[in-house]
Amino acid sequence: MNIRSLMRGDGVVAGAALLLFIASFLDVASAGGFGSNAWGNLGLAMSMYVGGVIGAGLIVLSRSSAQPRKVAGLDVHQFGVALCVFAAWTALWTIIDFGGGPGVSRGAGLVLGFIAALILAFAAVATPLLPGLQAPLAPAPKPAAQAYGAGAQPAAGYGYPGQQPYGAGAGYGTPAAGTQGPHGGAPEFSPFWFAVPVARPLYGEDGSPSPIAELAPGTWYLAVEQRGPGLVAQTQDGRRGVLQDTTGIQRG
Repeated sequence: MNIRSLMRGDGVVAGAALLLFIASFLDVASAGGFGSNAWGNLGLAMSMYVGGVIGAGLIVLSRSSAQPRKVAGLDVHQFGVALCVFAAWTALWTIIDFGGGPGVSRGAGLVLGFIAALILAFAAVATPLLPGLQAPLAPAPKPAAQAYGAGAQPAAGYGYPGQQPYGAGAGYGTPAAGTQGPHGGAPEFSPFWFAVPVARPLYGEDGSPSPIAELAPGTWYLAVEQRGPGLVAQTQDGRRGVLQDTTGIQRG
């Protein structure tokens, strides 16, 4: 699991799930100074409170995994989103169609649970759509400054970056200072560390349409070659592939 791949939206999901769990122990209904919490109504507890918490857990688990997770052929992340939406739907109709009878009022557990379920469903659905929720929850630390020679390749078996090809502020595709290559002084490509803003597939160098890996936000990868508009990147386990979408990448 890679905690640094979590986004701000995932943090909102986790916080709303915690609030929903706390609300399950507060009074759902109260009358004459007495009340009962959600655990006195197992159907409500499982569909609204437990369902929302499980949905949030599946979303966080899926996002922090290097590879997509599936259960019985179903995508875990999508299943988690569906549970969060179902919890909000249950909360909405429970608070609207509250049939507690004379003298029975909605308790703090139901009201707070309704608010938490709405926040949970919103964050689960909106995180892939809103750039503000896609920012890394815990930004990756900057790699230490240490220069590569022109055209140098990383040592086999490297882990998180402890090297940086050239100084901070160098533009994408810009060579190290003073580096010149063949063909009348045309600049050579110099390796550099980068991180992606959102999860992106890494395709095989042979042009295969199936991804060989997924690059996760909050993790540094090494660009070793430019391939048209894309980059040939190397993962921590030594696999190399082509990153076709380089928009918004963060330079190390």
